[in-house]
Amino acid sequence: QVQLVESGGGLVQAGGSLRLSCAASGRSFSNRAAGWFRQAPGKEREFVAAITGTGIMTYYADFVKGRFTISRDNAKNTVYLRMNSLKPEDTAVYYCAANSQSWLSVTYNHISTYAYWGQGTQVTVSS
Repeated sequence: QVQLVESGGGLVQAGGSLRLSCAASGRSFSNRAAGWFRQAPGKEREFVAAITGTGIMTYYADFVKGRFTISRDNAKNTVYLRMNSLKPEDTAVYYCAANSQSWLSVTYNHISTYAYWGQGTQVTVSS
């Protein structure tokens, strides 16, 4: 079993930066791929970024490429999402998710790929 707890959300002005953290409990976190999703009010949850268990491979949604960076520190059982050049449309609840295996397939951006989810952290970007 894996428990995920997100932190680092908050209110920031457009153009600003935030770093989200996702702390995982449980064993073998380095054997689990992880991802970040977000959900804005009235919209469906959408994929943001993903990383394999080793951290070698990363994947991004087109709308965050060049602005967001996903990384992980397996010694700390933590996955990060660095968000730069934030826009008002980035406002959403951001969720951390973990897989049951280290690798990711072409379904890396599917909600159903991830078995474990955190409770989310709110990110609000003001214009």
